[in-house]
Amino acid sequence: MVVDIFIWFVLIGFLAQLVDGTLGMAYGVVSTSSMIAMGVPPAIASANVHSAEVFTTAASGISHAAAGNVDWQIFWRLALFGSAGGAVGAVLVSLADTDMIRPFIAAYLFAMGVVVIWKGLRPVGSPPKIGRVRMLGFLGGAADAIGGGGWGPVVASNLIARGGQPSKMVGTVNLAEFFVTLAVSITFLLALGPNFGKAAAGLLVGGVVAAPIAAFAAKRVPRKALTILVGAAICLVSAYNLYRYLH
Repeated sequence: MVVDIFIWFVLIGFLAQLVDGTLGMAYGVVSTSSMIAMGVPPAIASANVHSAEVFTTAASGISHAAAGNVDWQIFWRLALFGSAGGAVGAVLVSLADTDMIRPFIAAYLFAMGVVVIWKGLRPVGSPPKIGRVRMLGFLGGAADAIGGGGWGPVVASNLIARGGQPSKMVGTVNLAEFFVTLAVSITFLLALGPNFGKAAAGLLVGGVVAAPIAAFAAKRVPRKALTILVGAAICLVSAYNLYRYLH
C-alpha cells in the first residue's frame, strides 16, 4: 500500500514538473490539487510540495541568474516580502481546521486554474509601470503557502501585465521563489514536524525524471493550447474537490 501511494506521488511530481518545465509555471497548483483529490490534508499537501520545490526552484533560479534574466531590484523586494508572506501563510494553514479550510483551498486552486487559462488567452501588450512589488510579494507568498501553489501564476503574470519584460520577470520570480519556498518549508517543518517527507521524496523523484523531457517539450509543444488545457484540468480537479467537500 505504501509503495502504491509513493508511486502516485512520483506520478504527480512527474506530471507537475512536465507542465512547469514546459510552461514555466503551475508545479505547485498541479501537485497540490492532485494530492488534495487523493485525500491529503491541505497543510500536508502544501508542505510536501514546497519541500520538493526547494530543489527545483534552486536549480531554476540559478539558471536564470546565470542567463542574466533577473531584475535584482525587484528580486530583493519579492524575495524578502514573499518569504514573510509565505511564512505567515504556512502558519495559518497549519493552525486551521482541516475540514473547514478544504473548500476554500479548492476554490483558491480553481481560481488559479482560471488565472492559468487567462494567461494562455491573454494578448501580448501591457501597461508600462511596475509598482507595489512588496505587497504583491507578500500576498503571493501567503497565497502560495495556503493553497500549495500559485506563486508563479499570480506574481509573474501580474508583473508582466504591468509592463515587465517577460524573460526578466519570469527569471526574477523563479529566483525569488526559492527563498519563498525555503521559508515556507522551514515554517511547515517547525509547525508540523518531519512527518511529511515521503510524499515530498516522491514528488522530487518524479520531477527529476520529468525535467529533461519537459525541456525537450518546451520547444515543440504549442504553448498557448497547452496552457489553456492545463488551466482547464486544474479547474476540473478543483471543482470536483469543491463539490465533494460541500456535499
